[in-house]
Amino acid sequence: FFRTAGWTIPRTRRLRWPRPRPWSREGEQVSGHLVLASGSPRRLTLLRSAGFEPEVRVPPVDETPLAGEDPSAMVQRLALAKLHSVVVAGETGLAADTAVVVDGEGLGKPLVPDRAQQMLRLLSGRTHEVVGGIAVRHGGRDAVGVVTTRVSFRELSDDEIRVYVASGEPLDKAGGYAIQGGGGRLVTEVDGCRDNVIGLSLGAALELFSILGFQPPSRPGGSSL
Repeated sequence: FFRTAGWTIPRTRRLRWPRPRPWSREGEQVSGHLVLASGSPRRLTLLRSAGFEPEVRVPPVDETPLAGEDPSAMVQRLALAKLHSVVVAGETGLAADTAVVVDGEGLGKPLVPDRAQQMLRLLSGRTHEVVGGIAVRHGGRDAVGVVTTRVSFRELSDDEIRVYVASGEPLDKAGGYAIQGGGGRLVTEVDGCRDNVIGLSLGAALELFSILGFQPPSRPGGSSL
């Protein structure tokens, strides 16, 4: 597997591709069955909306950032690590990782209420980036890409932050909010792919699969890029 410089997609997508590895192992069995290397119900729902019925395998991957690691590099590294940990040679699979970035700092899942409140105060009244790494495998080849979406929040009061955190929704979401849930009320503008903010850019995933020669069962009904 190797990366090279890729296309420049319109600014709001900021989608960068590698060149997939141009070979497969001799005699390798190629499967059309899709493995989702993620326990995220949001990614599963998005894939089902595109016509997939993937097998879910939860990857045992440490998601701790490396010292000084750029968020874009981090999400691609983690997506690949998740893919490689549960999708074996000859299978077709997909993995993803998401980070919310503000002031150059990557925000993962808060996990505890105090940290969720800190994150939401940091995002209040500002624009941040949601950086999504996607890795796919098919036919003995891997490809990886990254999608960036800009999201703007309105000013949030301490009371509404506390109420939202008390709902429990923010605790397992990157950046401490779910745009498809109660967190959608905090958002004033989305510049780019909304699916990416939920957890997986369907358009990017399907294009990566297309590069590797894998055709999905159907196209998604909504816009993903």
